[in-house]
Amino acid sequence: MTFILVTNDDGYDSPSLVPLMQALSALAPVRAVVPASERSWIGKAISRFEDVTVERADREGCAIWRASGFPADCTQLGIHALFDEKPELVVSGINVGFNHGLAFFCSSGTVGGAIEGWIAGVPALAFSAGVIEGHALWSEEARTPEAREDWVRAAALALDITRVARTHGLPAGADLVSVNFPWGSGVETPREVTRLARVGYDRVFQRRREGVYFHEFGGMLRREASLRGTDVIAARRGVVSITPVRLAHSAELSPEDRATWEGR
Repeated sequence: MTFILVTNDDGYDSPSLVPLMQALSALAPVRAVVPASERSWIGKAISRFEDVTVERADREGCAIWRASGFPADCTQLGIHALFDEKPELVVSGINVGFNHGLAFFCSSGTVGGAIEGWIAGVPALAFSAGVIEGHALWSEEARTPEAREDWVRAAALALDITRVARTHGLPAGADLVSVNFPWGSGVETPREVTRLARVGYDRVFQRRREGVYFHEFGGMLRREASLRGTDVIAARRGVVSITPVRLAHSAELSPEDRATWEGR
């Protein structure tokens, strides 16, 4: 029997890592390759000009390798470099914070780790949990020992959805599946199949001093279409969103637009 590869963008110390690995072990052997430190907002970056160092660093009996690179590096290493066999499935997360909506989906290191699985031909799931308001305070509390049982509940939910993917495969036409669930969700929480909301975000960098800027997300969203049926609305309604994603598919052009772009 092959194994399930786990990665994340919250790093080796992620509060969800061990609960997720312990839950998924009910399905198959589990190995994790994760960044040594948090690598959020990094998307699908791959290390190009720096060596990536890897060391074995188990936690609570879970087989974990921590790497100096990015989540997509970790998936690459876990599929192609570190082991004698390829995983049957990549599970990325559970992220501390929602990754719903197109802007956050594209920016997420958690999603980036799953995308790298698709590139390698391995089915992939990305799991994220969050709150609608008060993210900064919640993310601190979610990293405390007192939050362990909530992560265990979240991991049980991730296990249940992963079992569906392992038994039935990903939905036809999907390259990966992005799952977002409100904090406190469990296997009993209602689930909906959704689509990615076409939303962007506002200013990310603030001025510290002349020529120096720092990351501080303002929190506002820009939308291009109705949010009905999307992962964003599902989160606001307190349900689990299951979003099958087809990556970078081409836009259909009208005959007039095609003629314009072809110079006719």
